[in-house]
Amino acid sequence: MFEKKIAVNNKTGLHARPASDLAKLCQRYESNIMIKIGTMEINPKSVISILAGGVNQGTVLLLQVEGEDEQQAGEDIVNFMTHLTD
Repeated sequence: MFEKKIAVNNKTGLHARPASDLAKLCQRYESNIMIKIGTMEINPKSVISILAGGVNQGTVLLLQVEGEDEQQAGEDIVNFMTHLTD
């Protein structure tokens, strides 16, 4: 399993455009992908789930990826999140 904590640094967090981009990225992978914020779980393959999570600047989330392409998926999602701009 790939696990990594990520802090959201962009000013507007995961609003509609980056949420849509993240969902499209995650949908390319076969692995099960989950984002956890405390006890809340977000399915990043769903734009609605991402937006419902209310991810703002400064939020620290735990990315969990499990499956045959977990390493590549995890690295790509971390790269997306760390280079996210408004």
